[in-house]
Amino acid sequence: MTELKLNQAALAQLPANVTGPAYPRQSLAPSIVHIGVGGFYRAHQAVYLDDLLALPDTEAGQWGYCGVSLLPHDAAMRDAMQGQDGLYTVVERSAAGDVARVIGCVGAYLYAPDDPQAVLEKMAHPATRIVSLTITEGGYYVNQGTGEFDAQHPDIVYELAHPQAPRSSFGYLLNALALRRARGLAPFTVMSCDNLQNNGEVTRQMLLAFAALRDADLAQWLREHCSFPNSMVDRITPATTDEHRALVREQFGLVDAWPVVCEPFRQWVIEDAFPQGRPAWERVGAQMTHDVLPYEKMKLRLLNASHQALCYIGMQLGYTYAHEAMADDAIRALVRRLMDDEVTPLLDSVPGVDLEQYKATLIERFSNPAVRDQLARIGTEGSARIPKFVLPSVREALAQNRPIRLLAFTVACWFRYLEGHDEAGRAMPLNDPYAERLRALAVQGGADAAALLSLRELFGELSDSPAFTGAVAQALAALYGNGARAALEQAVA
Repeated sequence: MTELKLNQAALAQLPANVTGPAYPRQSLAPSIVHIGVGGFYRAHQAVYLDDLLALPDTEAGQWGYCGVSLLPHDAAMRDAMQGQDGLYTVVERSAAGDVARVIGCVGAYLYAPDDPQAVLEKMAHPATRIVSLTITEGGYYVNQGTGEFDAQHPDIVYELAHPQAPRSSFGYLLNALALRRARGLAPFTVMSCDNLQNNGEVTRQMLLAFAALRDADLAQWLREHCSFPNSMVDRITPATTDEHRALVREQFGLVDAWPVVCEPFRQWVIEDAFPQGRPAWERVGAQMTHDVLPYEKMKLRLLNASHQALCYIGMQLGYTYAHEAMADDAIRALVRRLMDDEVTPLLDSVPGVDLEQYKATLIERFSNPAVRDQLARIGTEGSARIPKFVLPSVREALAQNRPIRLLAFTVACWFRYLEGHDEAGRAMPLNDPYAERLRALAVQGGADAAALLSLRELFGELSDSPAFTGAVAQALAALYGNGARAALEQAVA
């Protein structure tokens, strides 16, 4: 197969098994700035807009994305996006086969370390109506123990000392909004697309708390005029690997520096609160609503918590991918019983959703061998994910005198993973902003959970709960004393 380097010129000669943008890219107005041009955004939000722009009666000139990356390690993404004119390949993988398409709705791309002022001016431009975010669960500066803004975070300390030299997403947001206010422009809508319950409200509270430390008048203006819609996002998207690049080259004939692979399933539930206007996402499968909370709670407590349950024990048992872990009968039982026995009784009814069918679909999605989702990816930033996905169910269950044994086992598996090696002595990668501190405490404590449980910035009042700390301590002692396999079998017995 002839190989074709992906760029704008290549769109006229795409292979027959690859679809491309069915709209004039040159007419796109990048009225949505998106911060965090990673795999999930490119497989999810960008795909929805690409579908919308392809409809024959869509005003293609009204909407488009300007992607923004803020971090120095995003230089490789900069090179890929700029070198390919903002184009990239999405491959949906399932047992039925692989389906490839080229996404064209990212009409512009900016790399903040190269030109910070260009990013600020783009966000402050009158044509920018929405700024959306995929900055990971840890990017919102929430003290997990108190739920308050973490003003002592090193990023925030730096931003407050250097207000005119932003580096973080919050610094760029606040500076751009201040420019708009000074120029007499309405604020853009700030739209979180990260896995946080009440993600819009969390963004609002944290950004306003940050603004109050810098400029009380700006904080008040944002409080009165800026909209922060909640949303729920869902699509399993493994990190891009050289294997994926080879797949796109060999199977579809495209040389793509940064393709993205994902499952066929996708879901997007959005609170309809966009005073500056929005794309008609509902025309391409998104659900617009005035109450996202039931959908968020269902997804975070079932899908994301189950991901945490399977990934840490899976890595300890030597598995690399989610589908391998789910082929283990004991891990599969852990996931199913965690959902059925400890989480589902805490959930409210969700309009239009059959929870039993939803859980069955999750098991099927986790078990999809074509996606090859890495357990290491799922286990990234546990210090943000455990408090957001697992501990809320622990708190509710304790308040209702319900069981937490499998939830506590999940926390214990994370503690055991933090030590750094599986039972065969193989290193387990730890990607966490608090990695050094967490590993030191895990090595120091070993089978004793007390040191890690004392982290009030993660566990809050749960550090004082005998029911919770006792269950975690018992599970961690079993993991060290009996081994991961025996501890797992005991947990699901």
